[in-house]
Amino acid sequence: MIDINELRADPETYRASQTAREADPGFVDRILEADAQRRSAITDFEALRAEQNAFGKQVARAQGEEKQQLLAQVKQLAADVKAAQATADAAQAAQQALVAQFPNLVVEGVPSGGEDDFVQLRTEGTPRDFAAEGFEPRDHLALGELLDGIDMERGAKVSGSRFYFLKRDIARLETALLLAAQDLALDNGFVPMTTPNLVRPAIMNGTGFDVEHDDEIYRVGKDDLYLVGTSEVALAGYHADEILDLSDGPLRYAGWSSCYRREAGSAGKDTRGIIRVHQFNKLEMFVYCHPEDAAAEHERLLAWEEQMLQACGLAYRVIDTAAGDLGISAARKFDCEAWIPTQGRYRELTSTSNCTTYQARRLNIRERLPETTDAQGKAKKGGTRAVATLNGTLATTRWLVALLETHQQRDGSVTVPEILRPYLRGQEVLRPVS
Repeated sequence: MIDINELRADPETYRASQTAREADPGFVDRILEADAQRRSAITDFEALRAEQNAFGKQVARAQGEEKQQLLAQVKQLAADVKAAQATADAAQAAQQALVAQFPNLVVEGVPSGGEDDFVQLRTEGTPRDFAAEGFEPRDHLALGELLDGIDMERGAKVSGSRFYFLKRDIARLETALLLAAQDLALDNGFVPMTTPNLVRPAIMNGTGFDVEHDDEIYRVGKDDLYLVGTSEVALAGYHADEILDLSDGPLRYAGWSSCYRREAGSAGKDTRGIIRVHQFNKLEMFVYCHPEDAAAEHERLLAWEEQMLQACGLAYRVIDTAAGDLGISAARKFDCEAWIPTQGRYRELTSTSNCTTYQARRLNIRERLPETTDAQGKAKKGGTRAVATLNGTLATTRWLVALLETHQQRDGSVTVPEILRPYLRGQEVLRPVS
């Protein structure tokens, strides 16, 4: 969550962040009002407690009828203290509830506005010109059916709409893609992780997902657990309530998991194929680092995503997502969108977010500050502060859409990118099944 002390000291910056997100800047004032009520209630409670303590000493010295009168007053004072504590606790809870709902402060340079107000930073690669090659490209589902590798009909029979089976070479291609991504992460200091697909509400909330109101999340009601939409959630919770040692640099994890999203509100959108589905696999990078290093680490995550896209021979663009299209936890997000030939446009394949200290505050993840020396030269143990967290996608099932369409041949076969061939026993081409 945000730092209430920083908001109190500089509310205009937080109002500007809300305006950039196309959200209500008045939210800042509601938090400040709740914070003032909280501090006032705590002051009243502490004053009554001090009076109660002083009164107790007076009672101890009194005798006889005076003592009986004082004891009656003590009883009333105790009731007043109890009521003041309840008021203070309620004010504290009200302030914390508002702070928990407030989105992260966007960093300087993030474009203002909504979904369509992103800034395109660059394009890489040239979209393939199928017209010049003299044939009409098939979409990924048509190719998947020729290869007998994507079965939407039986997926719907077994599980409902937006579910599917991957088979044969396409099932192997997905695994190859994830393994290649895992190896790239391993080569850059990431610890490979297989993560839980179910998490507790506190972890989901701590990552920034609103379990009460987010219609994208699947809930397992009987067990009060939630299916993750990304391994970011489990990896964020991995070090909850811990003090980390970052003296040797960032902690980097690469989580492999299945992911689940209800796709609420997407009726009629991307119903063909595997672009927008309820279940998919993903290799997610997750980083804990010093707050002052977060921006540079964000650029590194983006560079690794681009390295993977380029190795797969995909044309793509990089966009700086507008503030209003950021999730509650992200202070900045870069998306890489690959060219989809049959749609004639770019579609998101990866995103990487800098969440600054927002998630770590919610999950109580800190680092120890260096020791200091006092005026007498004695060493003094350092305090703690929240760390920064970042995440970035290195491969997902959706990549198959761009891979199949980009590398297809006239006969419906698909050339395998060189980076993936070692994971397919050297296979260079996926061929239609007759």
